[in-house]
Amino acid sequence: MPAPKESPMSFEVNENADDVMSEINMTPLVDVMLVLLIIFIITVPVIQQAVKVQLPRTSSARDKTPPDNVQLAVDAQGQFFLGKQAVAADSLEAALRLEAAKQPQPSLYIHGDKTVPYDFVAQAMTAAQRAGMDKIGFVTEGQRP
Repeated sequence: MPAPKESPMSFEVNENADDVMSEINMTPLVDVMLVLLIIFIITVPVIQQAVKVQLPRTSSARDKTPPDNVQLAVDAQGQFFLGKQAVAADSLEAALRLEAAKQPQPSLYIHGDKTVPYDFVAQAMTAAQRAGMDKIGFVTEGQRP
């Protein structure tokens, strides 16, 4: 029996359905870009609403030289050293008061021996506070890798 004739209206089965499409559909990309452009055009003027203020002008020269640092060390026996000079515990506050009176006031760095009882370090901090020192820091030794 002869094969049936296909009519011109019949559909062909595409045997190459697994072929890779070589063209990129640009329409969704263009749509997304246009939406983003519209969002940015609308939101940028809203973000940049600020009060117009005439700010004063200053010179760019730096102020005075930065203050010197004051080093206060507490050794293992509880002896205080201001700089490299030994200071008695009862006169520590008076010595720090002289440093606190300088303009600009220097920063105080306390070096405490790791074996000294904390009471001596607390005594140094109290003397610095009573003397009027505003900036107090502690110096430690970092660990090496």
